[in-house]
Amino acid sequence: MKINMLAAGLLLIGVSLAAVNMYYYLEGTLSIQQVKMDSPLPVKVTEASSDKQWPLYDVKPSVGEKFAELYIPRLEQVFPIYEGTGTEVLRTGVGHYIRSALPGEENHTILSGHRDTVFRGLRHLKEDDELVVTTPEGAFTYKIYRIRIVTADDHSVMAPKPRATLTLTTCYPFYFLGNAPERYIISAKLINKQRVITWNPSR
Repeated sequence: MKINMLAAGLLLIGVSLAAVNMYYYLEGTLSIQQVKMDSPLPVKVTEASSDKQWPLYDVKPSVGEKFAELYIPRLEQVFPIYEGTGTEVLRTGVGHYIRSALPGEENHTILSGHRDTVFRGLRHLKEDDELVVTTPEGAFTYKIYRIRIVTADDHSVMAPKPRATLTLTTCYPFYFLGNAPERYIISAKLINKQRVITWNPSR
């Protein structure tokens, strides 16, 4: 009898964990918006001025706040970007490392996402592909110049940059059970920026 009760308890725990994981998986994947290549982004822009100090984020986003979107043309997908990289944030979208630069700023902007939900399509990207980040401040286009794999403890990927750079990071290998031992790193340089007239985030 005790063995049967123990087996039933373990089964219940297993089913519960599977249900929770499925919920988190769906929460992440449902945050992705599929778009057509010729579909207009939810933003109206104008050419940026030559002011090197722009963009100026007068109010920094608070932790957990959605403040931007990432559009990847090759994948035809738009992802919500939230401030911070805590567990709750990464379950619902892409997270921005708080200590890194905000999109469009000089220096280094770092975004992170789970390999099995929002960033599972990163493996399809190639050098020279574009990444577009939109915020209420501007629309910023980056071009990928490097894709590499590093160990999980390689902190060089967080280093400051002499120019506006965007880094996407996720765990690697993409198909791996448990804590993945490596990181998939995509580096892109800012090639264009436009001021936003109106910004209508999709979510």
